[in-house]
Amino acid sequence: MTEMKIFEKWDVTGIEVKDPGLKRYITLKPMLVPKSRGRCRAPFEKSEMHIVEKLITKVMVPGHKGKKHFLTSGHCCGKWYKAYKLVKDVFEIIEKITKKNPIEVFVRALENAALREELTSFQVGGIIVRKAVVTSPQRRIDAALRLMTQGAYHRAHRNPKGFARCLAEEILAAYRGDIHSSYALREKERIEREAAASR
Repeated sequence: MTEMKIFEKWDVTGIEVKDPGLKRYITLKPMLVPKSRGRCRAPFEKSEMHIVEKLITKVMVPGHKGKKHFLTSGHCCGKWYKAYKLVKDVFEIIEKITKKNPIEVFVRALENAALREELTSFQVGGIIVRKAVVTSPQRRIDAALRLMTQGAYHRAHRNPKGFARCLAEEILAAYRGDIHSSYALREKERIEREAAASR
């Protein structure tokens, strides 16, 4: 029996999540095609979704930035297979540059880009109070994926490199901890700095 490898190329059995808070929420079960389900309806069902599948769905719909409808997702939506091929190209670029398993590089980048603290607003009497709160593990993963894909889409705008190359550069910058090149790391630092000031 042949081994189950993602995209029939990369093995995930030896990859270990080093961040104990994210270990339960980064699913790395072996499969050939990272497509398991449609919309997640049960509580915490999306925690069982493969992390590569989450990246593919986030490439399709990268989410809002700041106030609602500031960043449209209309040009990103489309066929699932198109996003699948884009992510496969991203991992091939990462493997070519680093000579490592690209899924392991992606997991390390997620751990680096996952924010730990953020701000929330609530009303006390007649005033709005902003308070620092600890970010839940599932939200840490979702926010890191959103920031990576949004940063790649911004970088790819009117750029001859194309989206796959820009997303590969974003993941590699987060993997190396290069805050000057990574949009996700810059946003993480900004949000955590604001949260620290509001404690």
